[in-house]
Amino acid sequence: MTGAPEAKSWQEMRDWQIGLLERGSGASLAEWTERIREQAPGSEQELRDWLSGQGVHGYAQMLLVHETFGYPRFLLQSADELIDAQYEDRPGLRPVLDAVLLRAAELGEVTVQARKTFVALVGPRRTFARVRPTTRTRLDVGLRIPGAEPDGRLLTAKGLGDGMDVRVPLTTVEEVDEVFAGLLRLAYGANAL
Repeated sequence: MTGAPEAKSWQEMRDWQIGLLERGSGASLAEWTERIREQAPGSEQELRDWLSGQGVHGYAQMLLVHETFGYPRFLLQSADELIDAQYEDRPGLRPVLDAVLLRAAELGEVTVQARKTFVALVGPRRTFARVRPTTRTRLDVGLRIPGAEPDGRLLTAKGLGDGMDVRVPLTTVEEVDEVFAGLLRLAYGANAL
């Protein structure tokens, strides 16, 4: 891979979620939409409770809730729009993100998923890193490295979401060095199988 992997948005996850729903339930999105119409839930919570009773959970449930009650605006934005919004008021950090994405491209099979407030790096099995612009002058890369303890460049991963064990603060492109690349490789490897 010569460049950074292309970021995927929530819209592209819709097809994946539909696949999960259909594989998990044996019914199509159209069939579920009809069932929900017949149930006529009055609220999102009522729909979630009914879907849980039907054995539909997680991403498949989230898909049906959004299909029924509408998608939040940020879910309808492209990956580029989501990332641009994250770095709009901190343009000095965008090159740092780009450098992190180039390092991720060196690892092998990596999917970049743009979210409203962060970018997730997903390996063949699961998310191994999250990149979040934390302040106007620093972004944090949360890493899923089971058993890792804060030490040296590794700090506690507070505020970076479930599964992130440690974080690396970055303020310049120069900090996306071989040491950082080694930590990213370690996280990727710990979550690839």
